[in-house]
Amino acid sequence: MSSPASPRPPLHVGVLTGGGDCPGLNAVIRAVTLCLTQELGARVTGIERGFWGLMERRSRPLTRADVHHIVHEGGTILGTHNKANPFQWTPAGGADCSAQALAYARELGLDALVVIGGDGSMSIAHRLERLGLPVVGVPKTIDNDLMHTDRTFGFDSAVAVVAHALERLETTARSHGRIMILETMGRYAGWIALEGGLAGGADVIVIPELPYDIEAIALACRQRYSQQGYALISIAEGAKPQGGEMTVREYLPDSPDPLRLGGIGEVLRSQLMPLVDCDIRTTQLGHLQRGGSPTPFDRVLATRLGHYAAELVKRREFGRMVVLQGDACHSVPLAQVADLNRTVPLQHPLLRAAHSMGIALGVADAAAS
Repeated sequence: MSSPASPRPPLHVGVLTGGGDCPGLNAVIRAVTLCLTQELGARVTGIERGFWGLMERRSRPLTRADVHHIVHEGGTILGTHNKANPFQWTPAGGADCSAQALAYARELGLDALVVIGGDGSMSIAHRLERLGLPVVGVPKTIDNDLMHTDRTFGFDSAVAVVAHALERLETTARSHGRIMILETMGRYAGWIALEGGLAGGADVIVIPELPYDIEAIALACRQRYSQQGYALISIAEGAKPQGGEMTVREYLPDSPDPLRLGGIGEVLRSQLMPLVDCDIRTTQLGHLQRGGSPTPFDRVLATRLGHYAAELVKRREFGRMVVLQGDACHSVPLAQVADLNRTVPLQHPLLRAAHSMGIALGVADAAAS
């Protein structure tokens, strides 16, 4: 008579947040943890400070009690790190130390790892998956620039910050008769400047995808000034003049994205000053766009993405990232996302809408139509 089979141990899933912080990260952690523990009786372990935790052996268990109250909290309870690449480990002089990360995952007994991050984190996740670690990705970035997903959580929260900032700047612009320039984040994609500018009533929107003509911007500002006595400009940090380059604030060689952009607002101000007859001021929002509590939209989106990630783990569909296409969640291979950016198409409906409403895009009419 054969002895009864030993009960199968519960699934053990790790979760980490990589790259920059972002409103909605905690909502994803919450959804992944609750869904896996509720439906599968799984164990969930949080890896602290992103991939740094895999390298430095930093982790802790996540229970329902740890996550049930965090849906509205900004940042990430696990911490994050934007320079911790196991394949180019800075403390080891940029050497490939990925075997060390994999060894700690095996020591923990992880059956899968949920990676919440942007294109850089998805690249690392893809490489770890190819080395044998089952991985599911969840798209995170305020820039909304990940491939194959219509929306990333954190973006709506950043757009709300930009829109509110423009509303506040408008009162000063109108009171003093000024041109107010607001510089947004977004790196190489203009989604934040575009949607934030539209939501906040900007008169001019300048994005990286459309290198600007300073004469066209000056003309638009003079026209708005003559009509209403002030003008508002929303400009993405990655914007550049026609024939020119992006404004680089600093270079960090040990970072996955070594270029730190910033300062195009001041550059634009100096270029505009000889061309308009009014005072011009610049505001750089910076990290205000990625901090604070997520909007209700981002809380719901993050929850949906986290739930779908848990479903992928449950179905053992690894090497994939959750995406939102239309109003439904799907998944795509990590290889189709890693190290790629989704920029604003030049024929995007929002650009056409802005142009039709008379919002200047920093280029001649023919180029913007």
